[in-house]
Amino acid sequence: MLLPDNIHPKNSIYYNGAIVLEVLQKNNHIELLELYLLVKKIRDISFPIFIYLLIGYILLMWQFYKKKRLNYVLKNFNNIHSFRSNS
Repeated sequence: MLLPDNIHPKNSIYYNGAIVLEVLQKNNHIELLELYLLVKKIRDISFPIFIYLLIGYILLMWQFYKKKRLNYVLKNFNNIHSFRSNS
C-alpha cells in the first residue's frame, strides 16, 4: 500500500510532488522561490515540505541517471567482451 489509511490523499507526498512536477513542466527556467510561489497558489504547502518534495525529485532523477548509466556501461561492456572473444 502506497498510502496509509489515516492520510488524506491530498496530504500525501505523491499528490503534492505531482503538483510540483506539473509546475516544473510548464516552466522550464524558473527560480526556486518563484516555483514555490506558483506551487503555493495551487496547493498551500509549507516551504520545508516543498524542499522535501524537491529533494525527493532530485533523488529520483539521480536514481534514473545512475540506472541509465549502468545500463549503458553494461551494454558497452558486453559489446567489448564479445568483440574480444571473437578476436
